[in-house]
Amino acid sequence: MSNALLSVQNFSVIYDVDPPVQAVTKIDFELRRGEILGLAGESGCGKTTLAYGIQRLLKAPAVITSGSVVFHDASGDDIDISGLGVEDMRQFRWDKISMVFQGAMNALNPVATIGSQLEDVFEVHRPNMSKAQRREAVVELLDIVKVGGQRRRSFPHELSGGMRQRVMIAMALALRPQLMVMDEPTTALDVLVQREILRQISDLRDEFGFSVIFITHDLPLLLEISDRIAIMREGEIVELATAERIWNNPQDEYTKKLLSSFPRLTGEKGLVKR
Repeated sequence: MSNALLSVQNFSVIYDVDPPVQAVTKIDFELRRGEILGLAGESGCGKTTLAYGIQRLLKAPAVITSGSVVFHDASGDDIDISGLGVEDMRQFRWDKISMVFQGAMNALNPVATIGSQLEDVFEVHRPNMSKAQRREAVVELLDIVKVGGQRRRSFPHELSGGMRQRVMIAMALALRPQLMVMDEPTTALDVLVQREILRQISDLRDEFGFSVIFITHDLPLLLEISDRIAIMREGEIVELATAERIWNNPQDEYTKKLLSSFPRLTGEKGLVKR
């Protein structure tokens, strides 16, 4: 079996406004099984558009103008995501690819319990599960992400920001997908909670073997968690390499500038010279 999980080729997206905006331009990359691929770049560079595009979540005026996205399923089948019908795509999402959305910890329904919202995932995608099985699966998920099964009766406002983010990770993990896309999953969390979430993502990846596309503008964070990092600028990937090489031997001038823009805790004040 090939080590590739997702192959993206010549992928382009425009926003069909006046004048049209080229958001993503001829993107090529391959995601490996069990890999954490960081996607970094400044705000507005096209990171989220790319993530939404490969899952066909974009809405007008966004238009995919070229490219292919092929998912290499663990069963051995190659699935052309761009060719799936509406119902097939609905079943494909969450089952094969799940997503933790930007601002996800505020996306929970405030008037429904945590448990009922997690059970909805199984009710839609695993209709043969009994209510008792769904409840058992929810408790297991909450224990896995270290929220605790006893919190299934809690409402979102009764949880801290970090716990709500863990619930969203549990929801994305519910159907044991092969790929989890995470769009700024630690935004608005304090540094200590960020590190706890990052450590848990790594631990869950090691335990369940899924791949991750981790999107953020925080390059130092990606250097800590990623196997490889793709640097985006103005809709293009300008550099793709291991986290170690990005840190020790960046090739693109934009990558060097990104690295230089983060202050060091030691040494002289001013920009890092690279």
